[in-house]
Amino acid sequence: MKWVTREKARVDRIACPWLIRRFIDPDPTFLFVPADQVLEVARREDARPYDVPGVELGHHGDRCSFDAFLAVYRLDDPALHALAEIVRGADTSARELTRESWGLYAVASGFREIVRNDHESLVWQLPVYDALYAYCRRRLAGPDAG
Repeated sequence: MKWVTREKARVDRIACPWLIRRFIDPDPTFLFVPADQVLEVARREDARPYDVPGVELGHHGDRCSFDAFLAVYRLDDPALHALAEIVRGADTSARELTRESWGLYAVASGFREIVRNDHESLVWQLPVYDALYAYCRRRLAGPDAG
């Protein structure tokens, strides 16, 4: 399936592709386009738009697109919901939401400065989300786990 969002991805627009690949669509194609072209490209390419105003998989209230994916696709893994709080804090002005949110925002902002394009950014940043997910799973398992 094709997925389309705004170019120059940072937090939510990298976290969502990670979530899509890991839990929703094993063989996705991601399109990153200028913001004013997302809906047009979605129609032309039969792609699912995300992280743009007015779409189902976008920000709603204080929730970010990652939260919308969890709700729409009924992903109830507690570690994903813990990760969603980190992503939400890093992607919105609520960076104090979790202690990890500022760090994720800093890392994502730095990657945006050193990569050539959004596809390269995915390659470099997807392991960050693998690590954060593992961290959330371990944290939720408690201090005596493993």
